[in-house]
Amino acid sequence: MTATRSREGGAAFACVIVLVALNLRAFLTSSSPLLEPIRLATGIGFHAVALLTVLPMFAMGAMSLFGSAVGQRIGARGGIALGLGAIALACASRYVAGGAAALLWSAALAGAGVGLVQALMPGVVKQAYPARIGVMTGLYSAAIMGGGGLGAMASPWVAHVLGGAQADWHAGLAMWAVLATVALLSWLGLRRAVPGATTAATPAPRQNLSWQRCFRSPRAWLLAVCFGLINGGYTSLVAWLPHFYAQQGWTAQEGGSVLALMTAAQVIAALAMPALARSRGRDLRPWLALTLVAQLAGFAALTFDLPVPPAGVAIVLGFGLGGAFALCMVLALDHLPDPAQAGALAGFMQGVGFMIAALAPFVTGWVREQTGGFTMAWAYLATVVVVLLPLMLRFDPLRYAAATAGLFDSKRTAVATVRPVLDNARKV
Repeated sequence: MTATRSREGGAAFACVIVLVALNLRAFLTSSSPLLEPIRLATGIGFHAVALLTVLPMFAMGAMSLFGSAVGQRIGARGGIALGLGAIALACASRYVAGGAAALLWSAALAGAGVGLVQALMPGVVKQAYPARIGVMTGLYSAAIMGGGGLGAMASPWVAHVLGGAQADWHAGLAMWAVLATVALLSWLGLRRAVPGATTAATPAPRQNLSWQRCFRSPRAWLLAVCFGLINGGYTSLVAWLPHFYAQQGWTAQEGGSVLALMTAAQVIAALAMPALARSRGRDLRPWLALTLVAQLAGFAALTFDLPVPPAGVAIVLGFGLGGAFALCMVLALDHLPDPAQAGALAGFMQGVGFMIAALAPFVTGWVREQTGGFTMAWAYLATVVVVLLPLMLRFDPLRYAAATAGLFDSKRTAVATVRPVLDNARKV
């Protein structure tokens, strides 16, 4: 074992990261295939349906901005545990949710929990696996997408098996509390590997970690806008793709299967693209362009109703969305060498980006309502991809240092937030 590898987190720690990541989308995609029984049981209106996707995405963004501050106070271990606890509580509450308000409250709580985890985990991954950041970020991103696929596939299946007008969708949504609880216990169980390890971090220099510094950085805003527009395509598909096929006579299980197939393609792309791109150097622009072209092809097929099987469209879109998500995470982390500073930049990118992405289901839903169909909604998403293509050309790795100059104090480091987690990871 090389000296570098000996300093990195082990395989068991990687497995726990994957288990945590599986919880970051399952609660979101589980409701989309069950929209019709949910609407019948709760009376939730068509406009409010979009809030089941919009609210958690907005909460993700807001909490991602404050995640670094939480990490400074209670450490990455405590912050991620708090996020998982919020997800578990939100999902469990859906078993007894009696109306639209309870469902929307649970969506917002789960989104806040996800935002907290997503704000802290990139820095943990970069600190724990400095020599394999591309592979590990791809694995983390793939697990996020994989959780989304599980939510889309398993929830309608459980609802169908259990049957009943209300108990089916209640159980289909609440089942993800079990996975979140298992992830929480596994994450906390890492502490046993280091007797006496603390869960709180030594306070880090606030100026180094504060996301507020990113507000004056054009590069931070460019990253956030690109990330938000890319994820706007994902949130729109999560919100409306099963409903789009339901209008064509498909069942909830069939619509969920298409969404699950899309997320399966996302998993493969999220695993493969960062590792493949990193093997060819630091310039991610050609690979980002490839993922955007795939998205453009998928949205064009939907817009013009091309004779392409729905499975093919789902695979192409999933490849483009999953690959772009993972590459954006690597892109943000590559901009700064210090793990905590890079994590803060990634947190800002996700925070603002997810709030931008939260608007997309509203826009596509409004377009659908005005036109009576989804054709113009898909055309809008294709147009967004066309706008993204030239923006991605600006991410020249030779200009990372100049683009982030002055963003953080380079003479001081702020690794205390993620250091306790890394210390435990080495022992696992």
